[in-house]
Amino acid sequence: MADEREMKPGQINIELNEEIAQGEYSNLAVITHSNAEFIVDFISMMPGTPKARVKSRIILAPQHAKRLLKALNDNVRKFESQHGEINDVDPNTAPFPMNFGPTAEA
Repeated sequence: MADEREMKPGQINIELNEEIAQGEYSNLAVITHSNAEFIVDFISMMPGTPKARVKSRIILAPQHAKRLLKALNDNVRKFESQHGEINDVDPNTAPFPMNFGPTAEA
């Protein structure tokens, strides 16, 4: 990694410790929002199990949520150009319910 003295203007030095680098598996995201923020709960749900656990919650300002949406769209486009189209999940055959009422899901 570049020494802070060698960094270019506008460049950010981001640190990733070993624990966070391991990541958390999530097969469901529940998204809610208020007038001031978006809340994304990343959930790990086992098929056939009535209980799920939120593994991580991320709270974003609306502007950052929109930037995340654009970045995800860009990355999905790049992935599909290299690996082919990603098939969407059919809610009728999903291993767990995909309808959570008034919240959005991803």
